[in-house]
Amino acid sequence: MLPLAILGFLTVVIMLVLIMTKKASPLVALIVVPVVTGIISCFFIAVVPEGAPEGAQGVVDFVANFKSLGGMITGAKGIGSVAATGVMFIFSILFFGILTDAGTFRPIIKGILNLVGTDPIKIGIGTAILAAIVHLDGSGAVTFLICVPALLPLYDALGMRRTTLATIVALSAGTMNILPWGGPTIRAATALGMGDNAVAFFMPVLPAVIVGLVCVLVIAAFLGAGEKKRIGTVALQAVGHTEQELTDEQKALLRPHLFWVNIILIIAAIASLLFSGFAPAVVFMVFYVLATVINYPKVKDSKARVDAHAKEALMMCSVLFAAGCFTGIMQGTGMITEMSNALVAIIPNSLGKFFPLIVGIIGMPASLLFDPDSFYYGVLPVLAETAQGFGVTGLDVGRAAILGQMTVGFPISPLTASTFLLVGLAGVDFGEHQKKTIPLAWLVSLVMVVVAVITGGIAI
Repeated sequence: MLPLAILGFLTVVIMLVLIMTKKASPLVALIVVPVVTGIISCFFIAVVPEGAPEGAQGVVDFVANFKSLGGMITGAKGIGSVAATGVMFIFSILFFGILTDAGTFRPIIKGILNLVGTDPIKIGIGTAILAAIVHLDGSGAVTFLICVPALLPLYDALGMRRTTLATIVALSAGTMNILPWGGPTIRAATALGMGDNAVAFFMPVLPAVIVGLVCVLVIAAFLGAGEKKRIGTVALQAVGHTEQELTDEQKALLRPHLFWVNIILIIAAIASLLFSGFAPAVVFMVFYVLATVINYPKVKDSKARVDAHAKEALMMCSVLFAAGCFTGIMQGTGMITEMSNALVAIIPNSLGKFFPLIVGIIGMPASLLFDPDSFYYGVLPVLAETAQGFGVTGLDVGRAAILGQMTVGFPISPLTASTFLLVGLAGVDFGEHQKKTIPLAWLVSLVMVVVAVITGGIAI
């Protein structure tokens, strides 16, 4: 295994261990670990000099490689790739924060409690269904922006853990991300020569995806039952008859006379996200301005609302830009490319006919190692070509991959900005989210792989 591949795997493993054991915050781990391994990688990056004859060997220049690290971090594959998402984070937090301060969600929560009661099982199932419906547009960011702020006050009112909300939304959105207009499926179909008919590429695994969604509903009910047992029936019954007491300061912020105006704002913002064609950052910039001018027109009050939500916005954006540092170094140094080559090389020839099954099993965990472009445009074609040498069609390898890699796995991966949007909006620790969600996401992925093999969606 080449040094860059080893460094790549060490970077991911050390970072995950530091975060999940809480030895370091995600912000620190996402910056320190790749910077250190990136510096070490400068001893192994060979670049062919300009003007050298074709076929010339690359030369290792530590100083030049070291100087290039800054460009990797801030470039188009690093912080540049998440800059627009950072803007969206800031203004979405301010938008939903202002509407929460104005009391917009309080009547909604009360209405939901009157409708479904205070049963966490029903709420868990409802969360999964809502996330699945919203994710029909294929955007994880939009799904999280719509579902989490709407449901978080309800979970808090009942005393349900926020990690449960994040996990259910992640599982539901991840499974729906397999649909033929989802990013991973389009990438897989394109890489395997079916980019003009992604639906035909997807259809053989449709039964598996349906079973996967049922599995998500079962898990949501199971997690809801756990919350019900933890909270206790008596405590849940009490919630239905009591409302959270507000301080005098919070009461002064309420705008009950603007309830329907704010509801129209939310509906208009969601419609704009789904159908306007404008970037989410632009949508939330505009609707933040509308929300603050309508609810808190005085400059003093408007600035106070920004100050109140600044901490949350700063934490989310700082982690997001740290993730940009991580992905920039991983891709810029070539570590991800060498990791993909190493994975292909370690699969024994005797297991060639089981390539689709192997890819299906490791697909979800591979989301922690590879971003979707690197995997589907870099790793998948190599896997598919290798499989064809053993009489296995490359399409089966691709279909196995989409049952886990950056579909069910995208909401737990540090390589996708929407993961940090989910944990930021839910207000949960990234490591805690991973510890709770990874085993369940892998379970859903494995169930779908098994069903796909049984129904013939994946041939082995």
